[in-house]
Amino acid sequence: MLELLASGGTEDSILADYPYLEREDIRACLAFAVAQVDHPILRTTS
Repeated sequence: MLELLASGGTEDSILADYPYLEREDIRACLAFAVAQVDHPILRTTS
């Protein structure tokens, strides 16, 4: 799903191609992706 969105696919086109998905599924996928990359960067002191 992320690849489809990254390549310019819209929520509507994804839902048309995958009728078993709901708009909330797309948003949940995006929220999960954000949570995976949104982490604190620990700074070390030298």
